Amino acid sequence: MSTIFDLYQRCRKDHTQEYVELYDARADERISDLTGAKGYFYDKVREMVRFYVEPGKRVLAVNADAGQYLAWTEPSRGVGIETAPGLVEVARKAHPEFEFHVCAPEDFEAGEEFDYILILDAVNNMFDVQTALEKLQPACHEETRLIITWYNFLWKPLLKFAEKRGLKRPSTPQNWLSKAHIEQLVTLAGFEPTAHTRKILMPYRIPVLSELINNFVGGLPIINHFCLMNIMVARPVQAPDRGKFGVSVIVPCKDEADNIEAAVLRTPQMGSHTELIFCDDKSTDGTPDVVRRMQQEHPDKDIKLVNGPGICKAENVWTGFNAATQDIVMILDGDLTVPPEDLPKFYEALASGTGEFINGTRSVYPMRDDAMRLANIFGNKAFSMLFSYILSQSITDTLCGTKVLWRKDWLRLKNLLGSWGINDRWGDYELIFGAARLGLKHQDLPVRYMERVHGETKMTGRLKNAMIMLRMCIAAYRKFK
Repeated sequence: MSTIFDLYQRCRKDHTQEYVELYDARADERISDLTGAKGYFYDKVREMVRFYVEPGKRVLAVNADAGQYLAWTEPSRGVGIETAPGLVEVARKAHPEFEFHVCAPEDFEAGEEFDYILILDAVNNMFDVQTALEKLQPACHEETRLIITWYNFLWKPLLKFAEKRGLKRPSTPQNWLSKAHIEQLVTLAGFEPTAHTRKILMPYRIPVLSELINNFVGGLPIINHFCLMNIMVARPVQAPDRGKFGVSVIVPCKDEADNIEAAVLRTPQMGSHTELIFCDDKSTDGTPDVVRRMQQEHPDKDIKLVNGPGICKAENVWTGFNAATQDIVMILDGDLTVPPEDLPKFYEALASGTGEFINGTRSVYPMRDDAMRLANIFGNKAFSMLFSYILSQSITDTLCGTKVLWRKDWLRLKNLLGSWGINDRWGDYELIFGAARLGLKHQDLPVRYMERVHGETKMTGRLKNAMIMLRMCIAAYRKFK
């Protein structure tokens, strides 16, 4: 007599058989499907994937199709699993440099760890999405990122029509999932979403018009919800490791001689070791001499002095980051308008796993009257709203100088500097956009913002800087939206 479990197993077997029969029957045509009239869609998907995945990494592709997903990412090691044996044979012939296995996602047993796991156009076809995601946990280390794409359920009738007209590859009955569904499944499987966006409003190539629609119109509010493809980045949820990490506090300074001693005395010792790196950017008021005096007066503290290039604050900060030797890098502006006493909060947020990019925000607590000019407040609010829209996550302050991340992530992020089409003189936008592109978990942390006690503000030419920031936002809009 059949049991309920027998029915479940038969249902799963029927699902797998239907998938294999459908995709194996067209396996030999799959490579040609990726070009021609349908090629534009896959070109856009490739752009999406390459935006989030760094080349030269270890990559696993779930439902690897004909192997194109691995090829797009240029991995140092590529492994693909695919339910349809015919597709696996096609993939092996097309991409012998990678390793492919016949395996349903729900049956996968990981024998190694990967930097990226691609789940592209796969959750729509899975029999049990949660189980398939759970099977990926052993393939993850703490920095692994899942890249998940799926169809927007609003396109269901159009995709059915495209299949009947031969404009789309036939598919098995689909799981039509919303963003909320995927978030729930990802969370239940032990992962945490770090980013989400929608892409491709026009999946077919119409000269000029398709690029205009996809690069500009598709990212607009409301309209963006009608894009064909969803893409989500997720990270494995790790048990918090509150072990002692070393900290490098980077203090970019130019003519801040009167603030150096306060920075040394007020910066707390954090983690296993704290080094204080003063990056002097061609000061003329004797700032380096004060740092050297602090080194002599406080031999118990690890105080370093490095010479900045004298170009802009961003280049000065990068100099400090490159000189850092500890696990965590923190920025503490030399004007001390963000109190050094707040830095342990940033350490705890990063070390506990609450976030991977901790961004100070001055928008929560009331400011002292002279802390920030009114025009700066309104400008920062406007750019914060713009950033929140572009990155699809809440960002309440884009220009607070205090930002904290793992040094190992900085070594990855610095490869992205200058990729936003314009030079960021302050560095804040480079860090925020770069962290988002790497799929780092963003966390705002409220700080008290004080008025400057000594020296003069370096934030001049506000209108010119606003235009530079706006141009960077336009470039980021095109990439993220």
